[in-house]
Amino acid sequence: MGTRSSGAFEVTAFEPEETDEGPGATLGRVRITKEFTGGLTGRSTVRMLSVLDGAGGPAAYVAVERFTGELDGRKGSFVLQHAAPGSSGERLAIRVVSGTGAGELAGITGTFELTVDDEGRHTYTLEYELG
Repeated sequence: MGTRSSGAFEVTAFEPEETDEGPGATLGRVRITKEFTGGLTGRSTVRMLSVLDGAGGPAAYVAVERFTGELDGRKGSFVLQHAAPGSSGERLAIRVVSGTGAGELAGITGTFELTVDDEGRHTYTLEYELG
């Protein structure tokens, strides 16, 4: 990847929309809103589907997230795709969805890494290229 950008974000809303509780797992649908600072400055809306295991712990999730704002001074938007296949140490994968960049972010591709520290603070690193 060509350029690296980093910063932090805060979850400003976490709104469960639906749950389906059954034997062995609970399925959920959630709307999340985030505010970004750093290289990304703006807001995103996330639509997430999640699975909790029979004990109520996180088991897997998939999500799409539309970011709107600025990336290193360029205005526009793009969509991220999240996939966390399970709770057994599998790696979380987040990528920019090709073809979703708009405005000055048209043609963006890349990968997004997020970290949550022990106090619950969220930071990110976005490695990207503009085509």
